[in-house]
Amino acid sequence: MFTGIVEELGEIEAIEPDGDSVKVRIRGPVVSGDAAHGASIAVNGVCLTVVDVEDGSFTADAVKETLDRSSLGSLAAGSKVNLERPVRLQDRLGGHLVQGHVDGVGEILARDPGERWDVVTVSLPAHLSRYVVDKGSITVDGISLTVVEAGADRFTVALIPTTLALTTLGRKKPGDPVNLEVDVVAKYVERLIADRTGAAAS
Repeated sequence: MFTGIVEELGEIEAIEPDGDSVKVRIRGPVVSGDAAHGASIAVNGVCLTVVDVEDGSFTADAVKETLDRSSLGSLAAGSKVNLERPVRLQDRLGGHLVQGHVDGVGEILARDPGERWDVVTVSLPAHLSRYVVDKGSITVDGISLTVVEAGADRFTVALIPTTLALTTLGRKKPGDPVNLEVDVVAKYVERLIADRTGAAAS
């Protein structure tokens, strides 16, 4: 479980094909400092399992399912990535509950620069729109953000200077893909209501 508060802006050092999966080596001295084999680290919002740690970098496997359902398949050596270690039970929950399970891939549609922040418009896959509401939470490339305005096929977020400086969203351009994870609480509520409605109907 993560919080969507990015700890470090890492960099892809190498991507090695391995059958229908890839091995990814990522430079991230902060998150790899206490990592060990089997640990979880969120990479652009995708929970990956650490295979090896060496000299401030870690290696993880990304299987075909992960590559197909996220934007990780579009990364290359030199790409910057948002990194976060799992939350500990005694930590403050600074963002919101994030699983590291990508629900879909959106696309940066527009950036509207302000004096100190940017308003960014992101496309929203149709099957996710019911989970996104004004002032609700959404995870974009592993970053916990508050939705400014939610539409049927897009939403907007306001990026403060810290987010612009310390995450990949400060560098993303219109046309770039981003990983999206909707609020898991909304999905559980929907399932519970559906089960109760179905039981009442029968």
